[in-house]
Amino acid sequence: MLQEKVLETIKKYNLIESGDTVIVGVSGGPDSICLLHVLNSIKEELNFKIYVAHVNHMIRKEADEETEYVQEFCKSLGVECFTKKADAQKIAKEEKKGVEETGRKLRYEFFNEIAQKLEKFECNENFNNYSYIPTFLHSYIKIATAHNSNDKIETIIMNILRGSGLSGLKGIEHIRDNKYIRPLIDTSRAEIENYCKENNLNPRYDKSNDDNNYTRNKIRNIIIPYIEKEFNPNILKTLNRLSIVAAEEDEYLHGVTKQIYTELVVGVGAEGDPQNKNQNNTNHQIILDLKKFNHLELVIKRRVILYTINELLGTSAGIEKINIDDIIKLCTNNIGNKYLSPIKNVKITIKKGKIFFETEHDLP
Repeated sequence: MLQEKVLETIKKYNLIESGDTVIVGVSGGPDSICLLHVLNSIKEELNFKIYVAHVNHMIRKEADEETEYVQEFCKSLGVECFTKKADAQKIAKEEKKGVEETGRKLRYEFFNEIAQKLEKFECNENFNNYSYIPTFLHSYIKIATAHNSNDKIETIIMNILRGSGLSGLKGIEHIRDNKYIRPLIDTSRAEIENYCKENNLNPRYDKSNDDNNYTRNKIRNIIIPYIEKEFNPNILKTLNRLSIVAAEEDEYLHGVTKQIYTELVVGVGAEGDPQNKNQNNTNHQIILDLKKFNHLELVIKRRVILYTINELLGTSAGIEKINIDDIIKLCTNNIGNKYLSPIKNVKITIKKGKIFFETEHDLP
């Protein structure tokens, strides 16, 4: 049964522990309705609390009806439901971003807004007109999304098409940052749809999933069916095995990189002060030993650069292979004082036998 499968995934990867609070992102579609229904059925067994967060992107005419459906479904389960309306198309146009990207950003911002409110035991009286205040101490607050194994495979194919490295072959992980969990990631879309039918959940279907103007939909509706028909009918299982191997190897290399990084660091913080950090608890400046860095294998050099930038900013997003290769060239051809700015808020300078990674805070 699907419920047992989800329980196994949760326990295997420690996604939810006793005393946790779980904010479930619910759109009203089969995946998220299934996730909410399953988690609600096992919450007593695992001893955790559930809240629901729903964002109405105001894109389709059915959006308001879907919001009402989610609210009614949550009410039937006795689960608190927080909703938000945001014009994703308008915001995307203003920020000059894609609608998909903007929608995802809006959702996660709202999920984290709910998490912050629950962590502080506060409730804004204007926030959805709810006056409910949590009555117990939360161990951890997790945010659960309804990504399934099909989503994972689609992500892997998208990453391959973009020229991803090993980490991209992992696809969507079970847990990220010890906060974002995917209890359905080992469950197929077919299993989810069957579960919804068997339990008469009557989820809403997002017609935009049929719009092949979106890259993911092209992969889902065109590429995967073509591969299944012409090359490998078990491509989903095949790529899932690939993702498991990639995750294991990436985890090993991450551990090796972390150890080497600690051996290379000669200073952190602003002006080498380890206590002087920015608001995200990351460093303003990280200094590495140039000679030791240049003696590393190329594959480790690349990983050390990404690891260092992640330590500096809290993310390595925006850093591409060409940026990494330019940094390695800078370090190899050490002639005088030179620098690079691979992205606008980072500067990398070579001087006095050291590599200086600095944030915008420290730039003149």
